[in-house]
Amino acid sequence: MFNLTTRTANALRRMAAGMATAVDTRIGDTKVPMSLLEKGAYINYQRIEDNLKVIRERLQRPLTMSEKILYGHLDEPHTQDIVRGTSYLKLRPDRVACQDATAQMALLQFMSSGMDTAAVPTTVHCDHLIEAQVGGPKDLARAVSNNKEVYDFLATATAKYGLGFWKPGSGIIHQIILENYAFPGGLMIGTDSHTPNAGGLNMLAIGVGGADAVDVMADIPWELKCPKVIGVNLTGKMSGWTTPKDVILKVAGILTVKGGTGAIVEYKGPGVESLSCTGMATVCNMGAEIGATTSVFPFNRRMVDYLNATRRPEIAKYAQQFAPNLQADEGAEYDEHIEINLSELEPHINGPFTPDLATPVSKFKEEVAKNGWPEELKVALIGSCTNSSYEDMSRAASIAKEASDHGLSTKSKFTITPGSEQVRATIDRDGQIGVFEKVGGLVLANACGPCIGQWDRQDVKKGEKNSIITSYNRNFTGRNDANPATHAFVASPDIVTAFAFAGKLTFNPLTDTLKGADGKEFKFSDPSGFELPPRGYDPGQDTFQAPPSDRAAVQVAVAPTSDRLQLLKPFAPWDGKTPTDLPILIKVKGKCTTDHISAGGPWLKYRGHLENISKNCLIGAINSENGEANKVKNQFTGEWGPVPQTAEAYRDKGIKWVVIGDHNYGEGSSREHAALEPRFLGGLAIITRSFARIHETNLKKQGMLALTFVDPGDYDKIRPTDKVDILGLESFAPGKNLTLAVKHQDGSKEEIPLAHSFNEGQIEWFKAGSALNLMAKKRADASA
Repeated sequence: MFNLTTRTANALRRMAAGMATAVDTRIGDTKVPMSLLEKGAYINYQRIEDNLKVIRERLQRPLTMSEKILYGHLDEPHTQDIVRGTSYLKLRPDRVACQDATAQMALLQFMSSGMDTAAVPTTVHCDHLIEAQVGGPKDLARAVSNNKEVYDFLATATAKYGLGFWKPGSGIIHQIILENYAFPGGLMIGTDSHTPNAGGLNMLAIGVGGADAVDVMADIPWELKCPKVIGVNLTGKMSGWTTPKDVILKVAGILTVKGGTGAIVEYKGPGVESLSCTGMATVCNMGAEIGATTSVFPFNRRMVDYLNATRRPEIAKYAQQFAPNLQADEGAEYDEHIEINLSELEPHINGPFTPDLATPVSKFKEEVAKNGWPEELKVALIGSCTNSSYEDMSRAASIAKEASDHGLSTKSKFTITPGSEQVRATIDRDGQIGVFEKVGGLVLANACGPCIGQWDRQDVKKGEKNSIITSYNRNFTGRNDANPATHAFVASPDIVTAFAFAGKLTFNPLTDTLKGADGKEFKFSDPSGFELPPRGYDPGQDTFQAPPSDRAAVQVAVAPTSDRLQLLKPFAPWDGKTPTDLPILIKVKGKCTTDHISAGGPWLKYRGHLENISKNCLIGAINSENGEANKVKNQFTGEWGPVPQTAEAYRDKGIKWVVIGDHNYGEGSSREHAALEPRFLGGLAIITRSFARIHETNLKKQGMLALTFVDPGDYDKIRPTDKVDILGLESFAPGKNLTLAVKHQDGSKEEIPLAHSFNEGQIEWFKAGSALNLMAKKRADASA
């Protein structure tokens, strides 16, 4: 561990014993900036200290590390109800981050709030709109040209409202945050589901929809259902081919895609010390795939090293002084507990089609044969926000160099995505890019690229069965290349790189050999690399735009004729009447992610134009009536047609409609368009067996009813041809069930109880038509 003064060490022991005060002097007497890029914004450890004193007196129990950070950001610690899994917490995050695809709608909503500047430091990052095609520089230039209208809007809106703007080519939002803005003990929200990446620097970083971001930017306390806490105790030490990525691949296999829902995953134990800071970020990043609210590691020396390497020694020193509050109390209780021995952990490969199908590499060959997965590996892809650190790239380069030394080039196509301009410039200077290119690798732009479907893939036809392997985080059907027949597997960059040289899925680099150009067999050595660059980071090109000192003259660029940007109109409030005879737009069968509800890829360009992007609403969802996607029956005309057009036909006739969904409806990305689109097209309610956390909140924010079957088995009672009434809205109240009155086509009827998680404030959102409507009304009333 890092060195502690005697006073701080004693304080740590007192905290472990459950005592109240961590530091004898006021921690707030020291002013340390949150980042090097923002003036006047300081780390507020004093608030955490003061809040925790109140919380300890109230709860009278040891606290987990994540509870300390979370409750340390409560808006009203004296009166806040705190029951894990039940209470709704009102919180004051330290900052907000938005990526360019979600920022468009977030900024359009913020412009409607009446505020002239954000209440907390906020940044916008251009990373989602750059399509991978021929390589970094050309792909970036094409994106800048094709997306000029959107980039101009983002650049002018951020300048107008005092936000930081990271231009195209700067890198992926989560890497930029880790390098510049994340700090131990902080709380941030981001409009991307992989925001928890910052947990690798002991920050509680939570993915949200744009409406939540707008609340925080508008100085409204942010609401979060009090998470449960899952403890993952790491013992042993990582070595050889095992990497931090294998920790989360293993955890995903244990918890599944919904096992972390409503919980923070808190890592602890002696094994933590064998993970680098960026490695811990990898684990937290992919925690989104188990539905976790966020994931976080305790503050330790590896974080100090990273802060120092990224030119933030003052933050490192300040966090060391505050260290007792950045670790769990002795005796802290967890709602669930998992044990992982890193000394015994094997490299894992997860997939296809879901990130929780976990297989140790030693058994993977057998699974490939048993399941008939395509053995030939078409493409191997490393990088993305999950695995593009200097350590990741230097380890992968060590494998590539060894293969090159034996005269080999890759058998599969091989792409490399640097996570940031800083990482790209550094691995270019230090030679790793040269190694990758020598063996046939293609370096892509510093952007999300194929990880989110921004990939102009030409080597296979749509519908052609094939296999790819990535070091990304998500591998749902069609996620990377829009081809539903692509079998996408997820692994560490080490495994992905080794597989690129084998050209097949049945290769095990720990035991198998390859034939060099000289005809001799060789086995890869254990990968090796540097946790941090020995010569320091090269920042590369300056791609940051700070807001101007005079913002009054800035004009936000939105052309009224644009097909990519559209100013928002308020949704209509609830009319106060009981909804009756609602048709079922679609009864969704099986997995329905936000990709199924609001597709990415080519649709990303419409993220700022609600009318246009709504033309993709639910086009990927499978209709239980016919087993097909994007084909539903209009219940009034009998005609079959695409989902969006059918919804639009109902809306234009004044007919509200509902969707019936399966388990974990809305898992995956945080994109709020998956809630905005059904609302725009006239939807009233989404009724499911269960919801993913972010999507459920996004629906509520947009004034939709997010309801669940009290008995999940009642899903089977619903027929796609039914019409339904929703009873009980006149007395809509927290904890009080509603009733679904079902009218079957054969004339029979039945009533089904529906549960919900609305609190009083969220019910007001529904009545007002949306959270934004309610915000605008309150602001208007206050100024009247």
